[in-house]
Amino acid sequence: MAQSGVQLDRETFSCSICLELLNDPVTLNCGHNYCIDCIKTHWDEEGQKHVYSCPQCRQFFAPRPVLLKNTMLADLVEELKKTGLQAAPADHCYAGPEDVACDFCTGRKLKAFKSCLVCLASYCEKHLQPHYKVAPLKKHKLVEPSNNLQDNICSRHNEVMKMFCRTDQQSICYLCSMDEHKGHDTVSASAERNERQRKIEGRRLNIQQEIQDREKDVMLLQQEVEAINGSADKAVEHSEKTFAELIRLIQKTSSDVKQQLRSQQETEVSRVKDLQEKLEQEIAELKRKDAELKTLSLTEDHNQFLHKYRSMSPLSEFASSTNIRSLRYFEDVTAALSKVRDKLQEILTETWTNISLMETQVDVLLRQPEPQTRVDFLKYACEITLDPNTAATYLLLSEGNRKATGMSKPRWYPSHPDRFTGYMQVLSAESLTGRHYWEVKWRGTGVYVAVAYKNISRAGSSNECRFGHNDKSWALHTGENSCNFLYNSVKTPVSVPRSHRIGVYLDHSAGVLSFYSVSETMTLLHRVQTTFTQPLYVGLSPNHGGSAVFCQLK
Repeated sequence: MAQSGVQLDRETFSCSICLELLNDPVTLNCGHNYCIDCIKTHWDEEGQKHVYSCPQCRQFFAPRPVLLKNTMLADLVEELKKTGLQAAPADHCYAGPEDVACDFCTGRKLKAFKSCLVCLASYCEKHLQPHYKVAPLKKHKLVEPSNNLQDNICSRHNEVMKMFCRTDQQSICYLCSMDEHKGHDTVSASAERNERQRKIEGRRLNIQQEIQDREKDVMLLQQEVEAINGSADKAVEHSEKTFAELIRLIQKTSSDVKQQLRSQQETEVSRVKDLQEKLEQEIAELKRKDAELKTLSLTEDHNQFLHKYRSMSPLSEFASSTNIRSLRYFEDVTAALSKVRDKLQEILTETWTNISLMETQVDVLLRQPEPQTRVDFLKYACEITLDPNTAATYLLLSEGNRKATGMSKPRWYPSHPDRFTGYMQVLSAESLTGRHYWEVKWRGTGVYVAVAYKNISRAGSSNECRFGHNDKSWALHTGENSCNFLYNSVKTPVSVPRSHRIGVYLDHSAGVLSFYSVSETMTLLHRVQTTFTQPLYVGLSPNHGGSAVFCQLK
């Protein structure tokens, strides 16, 4: 029983790295104890990764802790050494089923401390001592304990495989090089190892450089995140103050208008009541006169009647109109406030649209890749209809406003400020931001397939109104014999094969606009890389007698 207790004490005061009693013990912040040299060596190896951890609980420390000797624990270890039981190995020093056992121990084998690639044997620390003391053995190659030493023996010749056949890419022994590998490109195993080691070092250098580059990128992105957060916080704070000021201004204006309306109400009511009181007095006077006249008319004595009639006072003159005013003042105020509301709504909507179009420049690596196949493009398919209010009078819209046909005679359309008057053009009803894909099928002698800002000019025949001839529109003009891309009146010829089906891909935030010829495959006709500052509208302009229709893709 006592022996068991001593064994427990020995395990308690043993270093988990060297498995011996603690020598100059130090205690880490996590509470585990190690020999000072053992933990220093362990951290020197870890230091290449700039991390320091406890070998038992894996708790990390940063920076590297300063190690101080635990004097109390050192005294306890010295007392344990005086028991004379230091030579008796603890149970954890013996080899278990998963351990490499010493080949020279008899009875219960200890764990191997090293394996020798020359002797092809494993040794505990005691039996390894000759390799440290005997001169010929000092030249042997010692490695960490291994159960795979027999893999170094040639199965055919039972010799150590000290050579490598580059022709067959396998380890061989000397006899193999004289036999089945004769004439092959053979070198010593160490030479091949050195060659591959150099390659590994080269790859490691490249990898480490990549790691450094990415760590710099991560640091830059972290700085960008901090800058974004700081800028966003300031913007939120400013927006809250701005809207608070707007709310206070609106509330003050509302109070002033209310006060003005109530003041006007009081004035008008006072005026009307004065008129009302005057009228009531006039009514009373008229009733008194009427009663007097009635009494006179009932007088039977003619002389008395005539006498009283001469003495009657004449009837006072009354205003012929009460001069009642209309309620136009209050109606004008209501109309003016409605205009203010509509104008404010318009300003807020326009401001929010501009805000939503502002894109923070992010590393291109974070941007989604462009589609490669038609199946990928169809993921962004959208339904587009044409706005009748923008259609020129020579265009006929049909098929649910998806088709535009060029007519020889004008059609009657109501007057509208958005209508094109000089060119046979029409814009979509939908505005586009984000990612979209659509296809146009055309027939006739030619068609313009375009995108444009809403503020493109509409009236007249100047280039400011024509698709592709200004800085507010981008257009592909395709016909039977030619195809050109136009922007701001600059024409770029397109020579690749064309078809009567045109695909258009838009990535608004990335500033990408691509036109494709769609048949059995998709062929890129022209690609634009720019910056879009407003939502875009799709435009069509078929020639006389021709037509263009948005294909149904969903």
